[in-house]
Amino acid sequence: MIGRALMASLLALHVVGAPAAAAPEDCNPKKGTLKLPASEPWAQKRLDIKNAWRLTRGAGVTVAVVDSGADYHPQVQIAKIIDETHTGHRDCVGHGTAVSGIIGARHLAGVPFHGVAPDAKIVMVKQSNKTEGDINKLISAINDAVAAKAKVINVSVRASDHPGLRAAIQRALDQDIVVVAAAGNITGPDDQDVPAYPAAYEGVLAVGAATPDGRRADSSNATTPVGVLGPGTDIIAPWPGRSYMRGLQGTSFAAPYVAGTAALVRARFPRLTQEQVRRRIIATADGTAGAGTGAGMVNPVLAVTAVLPYEAANAPVVAEPPPTALPADAIAKVPPRDETVIGISMAVGAGAMMAIAVAGALTLLIPMGRRRGWRPGRSS
Repeated sequence: MIGRALMASLLALHVVGAPAAAAPEDCNPKKGTLKLPASEPWAQKRLDIKNAWRLTRGAGVTVAVVDSGADYHPQVQIAKIIDETHTGHRDCVGHGTAVSGIIGARHLAGVPFHGVAPDAKIVMVKQSNKTEGDINKLISAINDAVAAKAKVINVSVRASDHPGLRAAIQRALDQDIVVVAAAGNITGPDDQDVPAYPAAYEGVLAVGAATPDGRRADSSNATTPVGVLGPGTDIIAPWPGRSYMRGLQGTSFAAPYVAGTAALVRARFPRLTQEQVRRRIIATADGTAGAGTGAGMVNPVLAVTAVLPYEAANAPVVAEPPPTALPADAIAKVPPRDETVIGISMAVGAGAMMAIAVAGALTLLIPMGRRRGWRPGRSS
C-alpha cells in the first residue's frame, strides 16, 4: 500500500552546486491519478485554510523542504532546487512533490486542492532518491537549507539520534529558523518505543498525524514528544506526472500542514522569533486530549489571529478574526403598512434622528476637542 511505503523513514543527502547527472533508471514513482474529488479535501476544510488567507498567504517567507526532490506540477512552484544526489531534480519517490504541494500549492479555479501557504517561496533540498538514505546526507541537506536562508524548514524524515544531526538542527534554530519535523510512524513492533529524530530534539516542532475527528492516528508514533497534530490520514496531494495521489497517510504528510502554518505566522508576524512562532502554533491548537497528541490539531486561523497575553508588548498587533455573517434573526422585521405613510414617516424619522445625532455629537466632541487643544474654526 502506498501509504505504508511512504511512511518509511527518509534520510537525505545534500551538495550545492554539483553538476546534475541523469536520473537513475529506477526513477519510477507510483502512478498518480488525474481525477480529484469534486469537494474540497477534509484536511483543508478542517483547518479552514482560506479563512486564514484573509490576513496572509505566506508571502515573503522561504520554506525549505528537505526531501526526495520535486517534479513539475502545475500547482507547485519551486523557486530553487538544491540537489545533493547529483541525479537531477526529478522526484523518484513522489514524497517531496506531495510535501511541497501541501505547503505551497497554488489555488487554481475549479481545482479543489490547494496548499496552506500558496505565496510562500519553496526551496527543495533533494537528499534522496529512495524512501531510505544516509544520515550524513540528511545532515548536509539541513545545513544547505540553513544556507538558503529559509525561515521554515520541513523535515518529513525519521532518523536516529546523531551528534551531527543534533548540531545541524541547533544551527538552524540559532539562525532563527522554525524547524518542523514528522514525529514518525509505527510500521512495526520496533517502532513502538523509539522516538524519531530530528523531531525529538528540543526546539523542533514535532508533528503527529491526526484523523478527521482530531484524534491521533494509530500509526502515529506517540513516543516522540509531539507539539501539535496535523491531518495525516486519507490525504490528497500533488504527485509526479502532473497528477495527484489519494489516500496518503502518515506524519510525513501531517508535518507540511504545520510548516505551511508556520509560514503564514512568519509572514503575518515577521518580528516573532522562531521560538515564539512555535509557541504560538502550539498555544492556538485545538486542544485534543490524549497521549501523543500534543496541544491538538493545528489551527491556522487562530495561529494568525489570536492575541496571546504572554507575548512581548512590542510584538506586532494581531488583527481580530474575520467577522461572521449577520444572523438572519438579527434583521428587524417591519410589519407591512401603507407605502405612502411609510415613506413620509421614514423621511421625518430620518431627519429627526439626524438632528439628534448631530447635536449629540457636537455636545460630546467639542468638549473632548477642547481638552485636546482643538477649537472650532481652527485648523489643526
